[in-house]
Amino acid sequence: MSALSVARLRARLGKQNIGREIIVLEETTSTNDAILRRAMPDTPEGLVIFAELQTAGRGQRSNVWESAANKGLWFSILLRPKIDIGESARLSRWAIDAVAAAIQREFGLTATIKPPNDVYVGDKKLAGVLVEMRAQQNTPHLVIAGIGVNVNHSAEDFSDAVRPRAASLSMLLGREVDREMFAVELLRDLDRSYAATFADRGGSSSPSSMVT
Repeated sequence: MSALSVARLRARLGKQNIGREIIVLEETTSTNDAILRRAMPDTPEGLVIFAELQTAGRGQRSNVWESAANKGLWFSILLRPKIDIGESARLSRWAIDAVAAAIQREFGLTATIKPPNDVYVGDKKLAGVLVEMRAQQNTPHLVIAGIGVNVNHSAEDFSDAVRPRAASLSMLLGREVDREMFAVELLRDLDRSYAATFADRGGSSSPSSMVT
């Protein structure tokens, strides 16, 4: 399985807000945690952190998100939408809608949303979203949108507890999926739909990149 490349991702994305800066980590507890560690009061929105392995990936209600190394897309986005902190559900809906739409368009799979934050194909969970919001004074609130998609897992990559209700794109399609190409399409969709849904947003649009 080839590793994600910051240079290739940035080159394919071009100039856009979400993905203006990209970091790919070999390993982290969770990509939401990694964003929190790096976010400063003046950090503009659009930073995306991918991890090839999460050791403590999180889902809703403190559930563990299994993140097999180099098999999926595990990433978080730093955002600063100008909305009230009580409207965080709008962000979850925006993210999960974009993920489901990208899966359906790119792979022809019938992706359905299981409220509040999961994407299913049939009775198998394929992807999930975890949005965390932090109140900020005198600046738009800090939002971290964490997204996980099972891409090239085999059934054996899931634990016994999860295996009966989980699937990956590869399992459903019967072939390996180019993770990097799908990451690019997903980030493009997220950027377009974020601009349309939360039009009054801050931050400049000059992209940059970084590897750690």
